[in-house]
Amino acid sequence: MTRNRPLSELGSPPFALRIYRTVLTLGKPIIKLILTRRMSRGKEDRARLSERFGVASIDRPAGDLIWIHAASVGEALSVMPLLGALLKSQPKANVLMTTGTVTSAKLIAEKLPPRAVHQFVPVDEPGAVKQFLDHWRPNIALWVESELWPNLIWQTAERRIKMALVNARLSPASFRGWRRAPHLIRTLLQCFDVCLAQDHDSARRFEKLGANKVIVTGNLKLFAPPLSFDKKALESLEQALDGRPCWLAASTHAGEETIIAACHKELKDRWPNLVTIIVPRHPERGSAIVESLKEDGLSIACRTNSKSIAPELDIYVADTLGELGLFYRLAKLAFIGGSLVRHGGQNPLEAARLGLPVLHGPHIFNFTPIYRLMDRGKASVTVADGTALSKAVDNLLKDEGKRRDMAARAKNVVAGTDAVLHNTLTAVADLMAHGPDTVDGSTDRAGNAVS
Repeated sequence: MTRNRPLSELGSPPFALRIYRTVLTLGKPIIKLILTRRMSRGKEDRARLSERFGVASIDRPAGDLIWIHAASVGEALSVMPLLGALLKSQPKANVLMTTGTVTSAKLIAEKLPPRAVHQFVPVDEPGAVKQFLDHWRPNIALWVESELWPNLIWQTAERRIKMALVNARLSPASFRGWRRAPHLIRTLLQCFDVCLAQDHDSARRFEKLGANKVIVTGNLKLFAPPLSFDKKALESLEQALDGRPCWLAASTHAGEETIIAACHKELKDRWPNLVTIIVPRHPERGSAIVESLKEDGLSIACRTNSKSIAPELDIYVADTLGELGLFYRLAKLAFIGGSLVRHGGQNPLEAARLGLPVLHGPHIFNFTPIYRLMDRGKASVTVADGTALSKAVDNLLKDEGKRRDMAARAKNVVAGTDAVLHNTLTAVADLMAHGPDTVDGSTDRAGNAVS
Protein backbone atom coordinates (compact mmCIF):
# COMPACT_ATOMS: atom_id res chain seq x y z
CA MET A 1 0.00 0.00 0.00
CA THR A 2 2.37 2.72 -1.19
CA ARG A 3 1.47 6.17 -2.42
CA ASN A 4 0.91 6.42 -6.19
CA ARG A 5 1.44 10.17 -6.34
CA PRO A 6 5.14 11.01 -6.95
CA LEU A 7 6.80 12.83 -4.08
CA SER A 8 7.84 15.58 -6.50
CA GLU A 9 4.17 16.55 -6.90
CA LEU A 10 4.14 17.84 -3.35
CA GLY A 11 6.77 20.42 -4.15
CA SER A 12 8.28 22.46 -1.35
CA PRO A 13 6.19 23.51 1.66
CA PRO A 14 4.39 26.84 1.14
CA PHE A 15 5.81 29.86 2.93
CA ALA A 16 3.05 29.85 5.57
CA LEU A 17 3.77 26.21 6.40
CA ARG A 18 7.52 26.87 6.65
CA ILE A 19 6.85 29.73 9.09
CA TYR A 20 4.42 27.54 11.04
CA ARG A 21 6.99 24.74 11.30
CA THR A 22 9.69 27.12 12.47
CA VAL A 23 7.45 28.70 15.11
CA LEU A 24 6.37 25.28 16.46
CA THR A 25 9.96 24.02 16.54
CA LEU A 26 11.21 27.08 18.42
CA GLY A 27 8.16 27.01 20.65
CA LYS A 28 8.63 23.45 21.89
CA PRO A 29 9.44 24.60 25.48
CA ILE A 30 6.20 26.61 25.50
CA ILE A 31 4.26 23.61 24.18
CA LYS A 32 5.65 21.50 27.04
CA LEU A 33 4.56 24.17 29.52
CA ILE A 34 1.05 24.32 28.05
CA LEU A 35 0.67 20.53 28.18
CA THR A 36 1.93 20.48 31.78
CA ARG A 37 -0.69 23.04 32.76
CA ARG A 38 -3.36 21.08 30.91
CA MET A 39 -2.24 17.97 32.79
CA SER A 40 -2.72 19.76 36.12
CA ARG A 41 -6.33 20.47 35.09
CA GLY A 42 -6.95 16.84 34.12
CA LYS A 43 -6.92 17.57 30.38
CA GLU A 44 -3.83 15.45 29.70
CA ASP A 45 -2.98 11.94 30.89
CA ARG A 46 0.09 12.13 33.16
CA ALA A 47 1.00 8.47 32.55
CA ARG A 48 0.82 8.90 28.77
CA LEU A 49 2.04 12.47 28.30
CA SER A 50 5.07 11.26 26.31
CA GLU A 51 2.71 10.13 23.54
CA ARG A 52 1.91 13.79 22.88
CA PHE A 53 5.58 14.22 21.95
CA GLY A 54 5.56 11.25 19.58
CA VAL A 55 7.00 8.71 22.03
CA ALA A 56 4.94 5.53 21.67
CA SER A 57 3.92 3.64 24.81
CA ILE A 58 3.47 0.33 22.97
CA ASP A 59 5.18 -1.52 20.14
CA ARG A 60 4.00 -1.32 16.55
CA PRO A 61 2.15 -4.50 15.56
CA ALA A 62 3.62 -6.47 12.67
CA GLY A 63 2.12 -6.23 9.19
CA ASP A 64 -0.05 -3.57 7.58
CA LEU A 65 -1.23 -0.76 9.83
CA ILE A 66 -4.30 1.40 9.19
CA TRP A 67 -4.07 4.69 11.07
CA ILE A 68 -7.35 6.44 11.92
CA HIS A 69 -7.19 9.88 13.49
CA ALA A 70 -10.27 11.41 15.14
CA ALA A 71 -10.23 14.62 17.14
CA SER A 72 -12.49 13.72 20.04
CA VAL A 73 -15.32 11.52 21.31
CA GLY A 74 -17.96 12.24 18.67
CA GLU A 75 -15.64 11.75 15.72
CA ALA A 76 -14.09 8.62 17.24
CA LEU A 77 -17.46 7.01 17.93
CA SER A 78 -18.73 7.83 14.44
CA VAL A 79 -15.86 5.95 12.83
CA MET A 80 -16.02 2.83 15.04
CA PRO A 81 -18.28 0.91 12.62
CA LEU A 82 -15.80 1.68 9.81
CA LEU A 83 -12.91 0.53 11.99
CA GLY A 84 -14.65 -2.79 12.63
CA ALA A 85 -15.51 -3.23 8.95
CA LEU A 86 -11.90 -2.53 7.92
CA LEU A 87 -10.56 -5.14 10.34
CA LYS A 88 -13.07 -7.65 9.02
CA SER A 89 -12.15 -6.95 5.39
CA GLN A 90 -8.38 -6.85 6.15
CA PRO A 91 -7.81 -9.91 8.39
CA LYS A 92 -4.04 -9.44 8.53
CA ALA A 93 -4.08 -5.71 9.24
CA ASN A 94 -4.12 -3.80 12.53
CA VAL A 95 -5.57 -0.39 13.35
CA LEU A 96 -4.01 2.50 15.23
CA MET A 97 -6.60 4.97 16.52
CA THR A 98 -5.39 8.39 17.64
CA THR A 99 -7.38 11.07 19.44
CA GLY A 100 -6.45 14.23 21.30
CA THR A 101 -8.55 14.24 24.47
CA VAL A 102 -8.47 12.32 27.74
CA THR A 103 -12.22 11.76 27.56
CA SER A 104 -12.00 10.14 24.13
CA ALA A 105 -9.05 7.97 25.19
CA LYS A 106 -10.97 6.55 28.16
CA LEU A 107 -14.08 5.86 26.13
CA ILE A 108 -12.32 4.41 23.09
CA ALA A 109 -10.19 2.08 25.22
CA GLU A 110 -13.39 0.29 26.27
CA LYS A 111 -14.68 -0.07 22.72
CA LEU A 112 -11.66 -1.02 20.61
CA PRO A 113 -11.81 -4.56 19.23
CA PRO A 114 -8.83 -6.95 19.05
CA ARG A 115 -6.10 -5.84 16.59
CA ALA A 116 -6.81 -2.17 17.35
CA VAL A 117 -4.84 0.09 19.70
CA HIS A 118 -5.11 3.69 20.87
CA GLN A 119 -2.49 6.41 21.21
CA PHE A 120 -2.72 10.13 21.79
CA VAL A 121 -2.03 12.14 18.66
CA PRO A 122 1.29 14.00 18.87
CA VAL A 123 1.35 17.76 19.13
CA ASP A 124 1.94 19.34 15.75
CA GLU A 125 5.62 20.05 16.41
CA PRO A 126 7.88 18.70 13.63
CA GLY A 127 10.11 16.64 15.93
CA ALA A 128 7.16 15.02 17.71
CA VAL A 129 5.47 14.24 14.40
CA LYS A 130 8.64 12.69 12.99
CA GLN A 131 9.11 10.47 16.04
CA PHE A 132 5.48 9.36 15.85
CA LEU A 133 5.67 8.46 12.16
CA ASP A 134 9.10 6.81 12.52
CA HIS A 135 7.67 4.43 15.09
CA TRP A 136 4.24 3.64 13.65
CA ARG A 137 4.97 3.66 9.88
CA PRO A 138 1.29 3.42 8.84
CA ASN A 139 0.37 2.10 5.40
CA ILE A 140 -2.67 4.34 5.10
CA ALA A 141 -3.98 7.29 7.11
CA LEU A 142 -7.67 8.10 7.53
CA TRP A 143 -8.42 11.53 9.01
CA VAL A 144 -11.94 11.98 10.35
CA GLU A 145 -14.07 15.07 9.58
CA SER A 146 -11.91 18.22 9.50
CA GLU A 147 -9.02 17.78 11.96
CA LEU A 148 -6.20 19.31 9.90
CA TRP A 149 -2.78 19.54 11.57
CA PRO A 150 -0.36 20.97 8.98
CA ASN A 151 2.89 19.30 10.10
CA LEU A 152 1.26 15.93 10.64
CA ILE A 153 -0.42 16.06 7.23
CA TRP A 154 2.66 17.24 5.38
CA GLN A 155 5.08 14.76 6.91
CA THR A 156 2.64 11.90 6.32
CA ALA A 157 2.34 12.88 2.66
CA GLU A 158 6.13 13.23 2.34
CA ARG A 159 6.42 9.56 3.26
CA ARG A 160 4.08 8.63 0.42
CA ILE A 161 1.53 7.20 2.82
CA LYS A 162 -1.91 7.05 1.25
CA MET A 163 -4.31 9.49 2.89
CA ALA A 164 -8.08 9.93 2.93
CA LEU A 165 -10.23 12.54 4.63
CA VAL A 166 -13.16 10.45 5.91
CA ASN A 167 -16.62 11.66 6.90
CA ALA A 168 -15.28 15.05 5.87
CA ARG A 169 -17.21 18.07 7.08
CA LEU A 170 -16.55 21.76 6.61
CA SER A 171 -18.84 24.35 8.16
CA PRO A 172 -19.44 27.71 6.48
CA ALA A 173 -17.42 29.43 9.23
CA SER A 174 -14.44 27.09 8.74
CA PHE A 175 -14.69 27.55 4.99
CA ARG A 176 -14.54 31.33 5.35
CA GLY A 177 -11.59 31.01 7.72
CA TRP A 178 -9.57 28.78 5.40
CA ARG A 179 -10.24 31.07 2.41
CA ARG A 180 -8.01 33.60 4.14
CA ALA A 181 -5.10 31.15 3.68
CA PRO A 182 -5.88 29.73 0.22
CA HIS A 183 -2.40 28.46 -0.68
CA LEU A 184 -1.93 26.71 2.65
CA ILE A 185 -5.30 24.94 2.69
CA ARG A 186 -4.96 23.92 -0.98
CA THR A 187 -1.54 22.43 -0.20
CA LEU A 188 -2.87 20.53 2.83
CA LEU A 189 -5.99 19.21 1.09
CA GLN A 190 -3.99 18.06 -1.92
CA CYS A 191 -1.94 15.84 0.38
CA PHE A 192 -5.07 13.68 0.63
CA ASP A 193 -5.67 11.21 -2.17
CA VAL A 194 -9.43 11.35 -1.70
CA CYS A 195 -11.94 13.38 0.30
CA LEU A 196 -15.05 11.45 1.39
CA ALA A 197 -17.58 14.15 2.26
CA GLN A 198 -20.61 13.88 4.53
CA ASP A 199 -22.86 15.94 2.27
CA HIS A 200 -22.95 17.99 -0.92
CA ASP A 201 -22.51 21.33 0.88
CA SER A 202 -19.24 20.18 2.45
CA ALA A 203 -18.16 18.57 -0.82
CA ARG A 204 -18.53 21.85 -2.70
CA ARG A 205 -16.58 23.72 -0.03
CA PHE A 206 -13.74 21.21 -0.09
CA GLU A 207 -13.60 21.38 -3.89
CA LYS A 208 -13.46 25.19 -3.83
CA LEU A 209 -10.54 25.01 -1.39
CA GLY A 210 -8.64 22.67 -3.71
CA ALA A 211 -9.29 19.13 -2.46
CA ASN A 212 -8.48 16.19 -4.71
CA LYS A 213 -11.12 13.65 -5.72
CA VAL A 214 -14.23 14.46 -3.69
CA ILE A 215 -16.93 11.84 -3.18
CA VAL A 216 -20.15 12.26 -1.21
CA THR A 217 -20.35 9.03 0.77
CA GLY A 218 -22.77 10.25 3.46
CA ASN A 219 -22.47 10.87 7.17
CA LEU A 220 -21.12 7.97 9.23
CA LYS A 221 -22.94 9.35 12.26
CA LEU A 222 -26.15 8.25 10.54
CA PHE A 223 -24.90 4.67 10.70
CA ALA A 224 -23.63 4.61 14.28
CA PRO A 225 -25.25 1.91 16.44
CA PRO A 226 -27.46 2.94 19.39
CA LEU A 227 -25.53 4.16 22.41
CA SER A 228 -24.89 1.41 24.93
CA PHE A 229 -26.28 1.38 28.47
CA ASP A 230 -26.20 -0.56 31.71
CA LYS A 231 -29.51 -2.41 32.10
CA LYS A 232 -29.25 -2.67 35.88
CA ALA A 233 -28.45 1.04 36.19
CA LEU A 234 -31.51 1.89 34.08
CA GLU A 235 -33.77 -0.30 36.20
CA SER A 236 -32.40 1.30 39.37
CA LEU A 237 -32.97 4.84 38.11
CA GLU A 238 -36.46 4.01 36.82
CA GLN A 239 -37.32 2.63 40.24
CA ALA A 240 -35.97 5.79 41.89
CA LEU A 241 -38.01 8.02 39.55
CA ASP A 242 -41.18 6.08 40.42
CA GLY A 243 -43.14 7.54 37.52
CA ARG A 244 -42.04 11.15 37.93
CA PRO A 245 -41.94 13.15 34.65
CA CYS A 246 -38.39 13.46 33.38
CA TRP A 247 -36.67 15.34 30.57
CA LEU A 248 -33.05 15.54 29.50
CA ALA A 249 -30.70 18.35 28.46
CA ALA A 250 -27.86 16.55 26.67
CA SER A 251 -24.38 17.73 25.72
CA THR A 252 -24.85 21.14 27.30
CA HIS A 253 -22.22 23.87 27.21
CA ALA A 254 -21.36 26.72 29.56
CA GLY A 255 -24.20 29.24 29.66
CA GLU A 256 -26.92 26.70 28.91
CA GLU A 257 -27.25 25.12 32.36
CA THR A 258 -28.61 28.34 33.87
CA ILE A 259 -31.22 28.45 31.09
CA ILE A 260 -32.13 24.82 31.80
CA ALA A 261 -32.46 25.54 35.54
CA ALA A 262 -34.72 28.52 34.81
CA CYS A 263 -36.86 26.28 32.60
CA HIS A 264 -37.13 23.75 35.40
CA LYS A 265 -38.31 26.42 37.88
CA GLU A 266 -40.94 27.63 35.41
CA LEU A 267 -42.12 24.10 34.62
CA LYS A 268 -42.23 23.08 38.27
CA ASP A 269 -45.41 25.11 38.80
CA ARG A 270 -47.21 22.78 36.38
CA TRP A 271 -45.11 19.66 37.03
CA PRO A 272 -44.26 19.68 40.76
CA ASN A 273 -42.56 16.27 40.61
CA LEU A 274 -40.48 17.09 37.54
CA VAL A 275 -36.92 15.80 37.26
CA THR A 276 -34.49 17.56 34.91
CA ILE A 277 -31.36 15.67 33.94
CA ILE A 278 -28.35 17.59 32.64
CA VAL A 279 -25.57 15.71 30.84
CA PRO A 280 -22.80 18.26 30.20
CA ARG A 281 -20.72 17.87 27.07
CA HIS A 282 -17.63 17.97 29.28
CA PRO A 283 -18.29 15.85 32.40
CA GLU A 284 -15.49 17.50 34.37
CA ARG A 285 -17.70 20.61 34.61
CA GLY A 286 -20.21 18.72 36.79
CA SER A 287 -19.20 20.10 40.19
CA ALA A 288 -18.99 23.65 38.87
CA ILE A 289 -22.47 23.33 37.37
CA VAL A 290 -23.91 22.18 40.69
CA GLU A 291 -22.27 25.08 42.53
CA SER A 292 -23.53 27.62 40.01
CA LEU A 293 -27.13 26.40 40.26
CA LYS A 294 -27.41 25.99 44.04
CA GLU A 295 -28.25 29.68 44.43
CA ASP A 296 -31.52 29.07 42.55
CA GLY A 297 -32.94 27.25 45.55
CA LEU A 298 -33.18 23.95 43.71
CA SER A 299 -32.23 20.51 44.97
CA ILE A 300 -29.30 19.41 42.80
CA ALA A 301 -26.97 16.41 42.83
CA CYS A 302 -24.08 15.06 40.76
CA ARG A 303 -24.08 11.45 39.60
CA THR A 304 -20.47 11.09 40.72
CA ASN A 305 -21.67 11.76 44.28
CA SER A 306 -25.12 10.20 44.10
CA LYS A 307 -25.91 7.13 42.00
CA SER A 308 -29.64 7.46 42.55
CA ILE A 309 -32.30 10.16 42.17
CA ALA A 310 -33.68 11.18 45.54
CA PRO A 311 -37.45 11.85 45.86
CA GLU A 312 -36.93 15.57 46.52
CA LEU A 313 -34.32 16.08 43.75
CA ASP A 314 -34.98 18.72 41.10
CA ILE A 315 -31.91 18.52 38.84
CA TYR A 316 -29.59 15.56 38.36
CA VAL A 317 -26.21 16.41 36.77
CA ALA A 318 -24.88 13.30 35.05
CA ASP A 319 -21.18 14.11 35.15
CA THR A 320 -20.01 10.62 34.23
CA LEU A 321 -18.44 9.31 31.05
CA GLY A 322 -20.18 7.03 28.58
CA GLU A 323 -23.65 7.06 30.15
CA LEU A 324 -25.54 9.25 27.69
CA GLY A 325 -27.27 6.16 26.27
CA LEU A 326 -28.57 5.38 29.77
CA PHE A 327 -30.13 8.81 30.24
CA TYR A 328 -31.61 8.96 26.75
CA ARG A 329 -33.50 5.78 27.64
CA LEU A 330 -34.64 7.22 30.97
CA ALA A 331 -36.07 10.51 29.67
CA LYS A 332 -39.25 11.25 27.73
CA LEU A 333 -37.67 13.90 25.50
CA ALA A 334 -34.29 15.52 24.92
CA PHE A 335 -32.94 19.00 24.36
CA ILE A 336 -29.60 18.85 22.50
CA GLY A 337 -27.14 21.42 23.80
CA GLY A 338 -24.54 23.64 22.24
CA SER A 339 -27.44 25.23 20.39
CA LEU A 340 -28.75 27.94 22.75
CA VAL A 341 -25.22 29.37 22.87
CA ARG A 342 -23.09 30.03 19.83
CA HIS A 343 -21.26 26.71 19.87
CA GLY A 344 -22.91 25.26 16.76
CA GLY A 345 -24.92 22.40 18.24
CA GLN A 346 -24.22 18.74 18.94
CA ASN A 347 -25.24 15.51 17.23
CA PRO A 348 -29.02 14.84 17.60
CA LEU A 349 -28.95 11.43 15.92
CA GLU A 350 -28.04 9.53 19.09
CA ALA A 351 -31.33 10.68 20.63
CA ALA A 352 -33.26 10.16 17.39
CA ARG A 353 -31.97 6.60 17.05
CA LEU A 354 -33.46 5.80 20.46
CA GLY A 355 -36.82 7.29 19.49
CA LEU A 356 -36.71 10.51 21.52
CA PRO A 357 -38.41 13.75 20.49
CA VAL A 358 -35.62 16.28 19.96
CA LEU A 359 -35.53 19.97 20.85
CA HIS A 360 -32.68 22.29 19.86
CA GLY A 361 -31.75 25.94 19.81
CA PRO A 362 -31.04 28.11 16.75
CA HIS A 363 -27.22 27.78 16.78
CA ILE A 364 -26.70 24.50 14.91
CA PHE A 365 -24.24 25.57 12.21
CA ASN A 366 -21.87 22.66 12.89
CA PHE A 367 -24.62 20.13 12.19
CA THR A 368 -26.78 21.94 9.64
CA PRO A 369 -27.31 18.98 7.22
CA ILE A 370 -28.33 16.64 10.05
CA TYR A 371 -30.74 19.11 11.61
CA ARG A 372 -32.11 19.85 8.17
CA LEU A 373 -33.04 16.17 7.89
CA MET A 374 -34.53 16.20 11.38
CA ASP A 375 -36.56 19.37 10.84
CA ARG A 376 -37.82 18.30 7.41
CA GLY A 377 -38.87 14.99 8.89
CA LYS A 378 -40.72 16.81 11.70
CA ALA A 379 -38.60 14.87 14.18
CA SER A 380 -37.31 17.94 16.00
CA VAL A 381 -38.46 21.35 17.21
CA THR A 382 -36.40 24.55 17.16
CA VAL A 383 -36.62 26.74 20.28
CA ALA A 384 -35.33 30.31 20.17
CA ASP A 385 -34.63 30.76 23.88
CA GLY A 386 -35.38 29.51 27.38
CA THR A 387 -39.00 30.66 27.30
CA ALA A 388 -39.65 28.74 24.08
CA LEU A 389 -37.83 25.72 25.50
CA SER A 390 -40.06 25.68 28.61
CA LYS A 391 -43.17 25.87 26.44
CA ALA A 392 -41.96 23.07 24.13
CA VAL A 393 -41.05 20.79 27.05
CA ASP A 394 -44.43 21.45 28.68
CA ASN A 395 -46.30 20.66 25.45
CA LEU A 396 -44.46 17.39 24.92
CA LEU A 397 -44.74 16.24 28.52
CA LYS A 398 -48.53 16.58 28.45
CA ASP A 399 -49.04 15.15 24.94
CA GLU A 400 -48.00 11.51 24.82
CA GLY A 401 -49.41 11.12 21.32
CA LYS A 402 -47.19 13.89 19.97
CA ARG A 403 -44.16 12.36 21.70
CA ARG A 404 -44.89 9.00 20.06
CA ASP A 405 -45.34 10.66 16.67
CA MET A 406 -42.05 12.59 16.93
CA ALA A 407 -40.28 9.46 18.18
CA ALA A 408 -41.44 7.49 15.14
CA ARG A 409 -40.40 10.30 12.81
CA ALA A 410 -36.98 10.48 14.50
CA LYS A 411 -36.43 6.77 13.92
CA ASN A 412 -37.45 7.20 10.28
CA VAL A 413 -34.78 9.85 9.80
CA VAL A 414 -32.00 7.47 10.79
CA ALA A 415 -33.50 4.37 9.16
CA GLY A 416 -32.02 2.82 6.05
CA THR A 417 -28.51 4.25 6.39
CA ASP A 418 -26.50 1.05 5.83
CA ALA A 419 -25.28 2.46 2.51
CA VAL A 420 -23.21 5.11 4.30
CA LEU A 421 -20.80 2.56 5.76
CA HIS A 422 -20.70 0.59 2.52
CA ASN A 423 -19.92 3.72 0.50
CA THR A 424 -17.08 4.76 2.81
CA LEU A 425 -15.62 1.26 3.12
CA THR A 426 -15.67 0.79 -0.66
CA ALA A 427 -13.82 4.06 -1.29
CA VAL A 428 -11.20 3.31 1.38
CA ALA A 429 -10.75 -0.26 0.10
CA ASP A 430 -10.26 1.07 -3.45
CA LEU A 431 -7.56 3.42 -2.23
CA MET A 432 -5.80 0.73 -0.20
CA ALA A 433 -5.83 -1.81 -2.99
CA HIS A 434 -5.19 0.24 -6.10
CA GLY A 435 -4.46 3.89 -5.34
CA PRO A 436 -6.32 7.17 -5.87
CA ASP A 437 -6.79 6.72 -9.62
CA THR A 438 -9.33 3.94 -9.00
CA VAL A 439 -11.50 6.09 -6.72
CA ASP A 440 -14.07 7.87 -8.88
CA GLY A 441 -14.46 11.43 -7.65
CA SER A 442 -16.78 12.74 -10.33
CA THR A 443 -19.96 11.49 -8.69
CA ASP A 444 -21.18 10.40 -5.31
CA ARG A 445 -21.90 6.75 -4.56
CA ALA A 446 -25.51 7.22 -5.57
CA GLY A 447 -24.38 8.46 -8.99
CA ASN A 448 -25.19 12.12 -8.37
CA ALA A 449 -22.83 14.88 -9.47
CA VAL A 450 -20.85 16.38 -6.60
CA SER A 451 -21.00 19.92 -7.87
